[in-house]
This record gives sequence, C-alpha cells and structure tokens, in this order.
Amino acid sequence: MQVRMLGRVDYLPIFRAMQAFTDARTPDSPDELWLCEHPPVFTQGLSGRAEHVLAPGEIPVVATNRGGQVTYHGPGQVVAYPLLDLRRRGYFVKEYVYRLEEATIRTLREFGVTGHRVRSAPGIYVRLDDPFSHAVVPPAPGGDPFRGLGKIAALGVKVSHHCTYHGLALNVAMDLEPFGRINPCGYAGLETVDLSRIGAPTHWNDAAQVLGQKLVALLSP
Repeated sequence: MQVRMLGRVDYLPIFRAMQAFTDARTPDSPDELWLCEHPPVFTQGLSGRAEHVLAPGEIPVVATNRGGQVTYHGPGQVVAYPLLDLRRRGYFVKEYVYRLEEATIRTLREFGVTGHRVRSAPGIYVRLDDPFSHAVVPPAPGGDPFRGLGKIAALGVKVSHHCTYHGLALNVAMDLEPFGRINPCGYAGLETVDLSRIGAPTHWNDAAQVLGQKLVALLSP
C-alpha cells in the first residue's frame, strides 16, 4: 500500500480525487492510503438529516456519498482515506470497518489512551472520567450507550465495486467548538474530545505517522 502524506488540503478536491481514483481503478491498480487534515468543514453522509446541522455559521456544509450522518473536519484532526480493493484483500465491509476501528484503538494505545467501541455506533470512544483506564465500560443506566463517553474518532466509508474510499478521522488537537453546532454523527448531546483535551497531547505529524502504520498493518490481506 502506498502511503501519501498530503498535509492540509481542502475537502471537496480530495473528495473528487477519491472518486476519480476509484472510478479509474483496474484489478491491477495498487492500493493507497491518504493522510491529511482539512480546513473547517461539515460533511453530511447519505443518511444525514438536515436537523442534525444546528448552526453551521460560516463553516461550509458539503453533501457526500459516504455512509453516516454529519461530522466536522478541521485543523488538528488526522483524516485517513484508505483506497483499497477489498476483493483482492480478501475481506468484506464489516471486517473492513472492524479493522479501521482496531487500527484506531491501537493508535490510541500508543499514547496511553484506551479506546472503546459502542454497539451500532461506528467510531471510537473514550471514558471521560479516566481515558487511560483499561476497565470495561459498564452498561449504561437508562439505556444511554454514550453515558460517560466522549467520541474521539469518527468513521464514514463508501464502497464501490468492492473498492473503498472516505475513511476515518482521529481528533488530535482541535478547536472542538464546531462539534457543538451539530449533532455529531446524528446523536444529540454526544460529547466530542481530542487527545489534547483528555491529557494525551501530541503533534499532528506523530499521530498521523502512528495511525498510518497501524492502518497499513491492520488492513493487510
């Protein structure tokens, strides 16, 4: 897999480039992993609902063809776009999503943070009371699956003819205020955090390097 570090790039040109790359693929096209960050932008997935965009203000809202609801991208967030041929790699979409999440969990572990999955809510979460605890998250009273959790990484993928684009976003050191202008991933009141906020500060480049390494390893055939 060829890894491309793209730095800070506008969202819409990258979205179009991913589509063009995927449309032009042949069975022999090599897989790639693009790592970047975006200027402030809200992106709305295919199942997105307008009421989840509360007050975008000056930040643009871009409709996309990925799965999921609305999320925010901005400086200080590592965005990873794996461009893979799943048929050639030998696993299906459900396994692909699991591997994306596992790569994120292992990246967080490198910074001492324990990541958690939430059933039926793609992405990775951390305990707000103790992000470094290895204890299992207890069942939430009242049926709230996000009680005591903050979201630190979001997933949204697209698969076309067995080939993937879009991907995941890991919050490193961001201005988190824009997440308050939306219902993140469609969940009202869901708190969003980053590594800096939970006491594990690191540089964007370091987080991007670790996440890239984990993705290359976990997405292997």
